[in-house]
Amino acid sequence: MPRRHYHSDMSYGQHLILGVPGTVLDSETAAIYRKVQPGGFILFGRNIQSPEQLRKLCEDLVNVVDQPPIMCIDQEGGRVARLREMGHEPPSAKELIEGPDLNLITRHGELTAEILRTFLFNLDLCPVLDISHNGDESNSLKNRCWGTTPESTIHNAGLFNTALRAGGVASCGKHFPGYSKACIDPHHELPTITESRDALESWEWKPFQALLPELDSMMIGHAHYPALQGDEKQPSSLSPKIIRDILLGEWGYKGLVMTDDIDMGAILNHYSLEQTLNLALDAGNHCSLLCHQVHLSLEAHEILKRYHSAHPKIAEEALERIHDLRSKIAPAKKFDLANYKRIDQEILQLRIQIVGEEKALQKSPENANRSPVEDF
Repeated sequence: MPRRHYHSDMSYGQHLILGVPGTVLDSETAAIYRKVQPGGFILFGRNIQSPEQLRKLCEDLVNVVDQPPIMCIDQEGGRVARLREMGHEPPSAKELIEGPDLNLITRHGELTAEILRTFLFNLDLCPVLDISHNGDESNSLKNRCWGTTPESTIHNAGLFNTALRAGGVASCGKHFPGYSKACIDPHHELPTITESRDALESWEWKPFQALLPELDSMMIGHAHYPALQGDEKQPSSLSPKIIRDILLGEWGYKGLVMTDDIDMGAILNHYSLEQTLNLALDAGNHCSLLCHQVHLSLEAHEILKRYHSAHPKIAEEALERIHDLRSKIAPAKKFDLANYKRIDQEILQLRIQIVGEEKALQKSPENANRSPVEDF
């Protein structure tokens, strides 16, 4: 089969998954998206008010670009579950693995897929495959890990991942190459992880390797690994030694590779937008998440246009991966408010089964100081 050739004004923005400023797609932002033609969008709590409003926003985003967009959200469970802004909070990974029946993880995956497809989301940015090391560590992972050992993480995350994908929603393993041992939150600054390669291979990497064939995409975290990178001082998300040499080379990963949010302090504090986007593609990422500074989209588009001109082979290989993921997108479902309410009630009943009625009705408190750019 001949290779596709994507180099045109319609392709440069495909390397971007963009955030959305508010709860409606205003005309100014819509004009930017029509020009940039991003590969996808990611929504946060700031975008969610009601079921009807969210469905309308998602429909408008789908219609503002010429190719079906990758519609992303972080719907893990617990405090990292964006749809709890308008409905019940699903159980967290920690609640599920400490609950009465691990088979309920499968039900959680099924309900997650059902509710996401109600709103046209086709890629859930999970499961977290970091192994819980210290539940109280301030590294953003609290209550989000699927196990305390490689084996339990593989089993539990695998149950969720299988059910999510069976329900028509693509998955994303994160945060490669594993940062449960990080002692600071990359939303604020770049962590350094001093584990040896042997230690990573025998522990942190086992879930990623075991589930690799079943992960539609992989998110690269922002951390520095001296044992893997040597004199290279870049974050893992911008590191060819980690992405091209290990993930794509040694492991032969065939899915989509994306950076974590490049609006995090671990990146913002050290790199310009042009440096970040160029280094991200050089390293082997196929797209970058630009979640909050949406006003930089046009500048990013021009940066990527120059990159295509300078590095056409790398750019085209990245676009092939984006096309491959897009080809897996499940068809849209007709919106049915009654059906949404049914799913939301089933999510509540699931959490009641796991933590009891009193706790199930309580939502996790938000911490508005988690990120320099937005509470995550």
